[in-house]
Amino acid sequence: MEGSFAKILEDFLSENNFSRSEFARKIGVRPSQVSEWLHCKAKPGYDTLKAMSKAFNVSADYFLGLTDEY
Repeated sequence: MEGSFAKILEDFLSENNFSRSEFARKIGVRPSQVSEWLHCKAKPGYDTLKAMSKAFNVSADYFLGLTDEY
């Protein structure tokens, strides 16, 4: 799978009907941080990526664009 983190996250939010705020709350960041990721202004660090994987039971490889599988 090739794609930017922003596109992967956008697809994940859309496919799972998550708002930016809901996603942010579940991983312990501000919604503005999620917006920065979606606008390619920043990317999550290790701890945040780990929180995303745990909160949604999704492999970090998915969010890193290494696999199409959650």
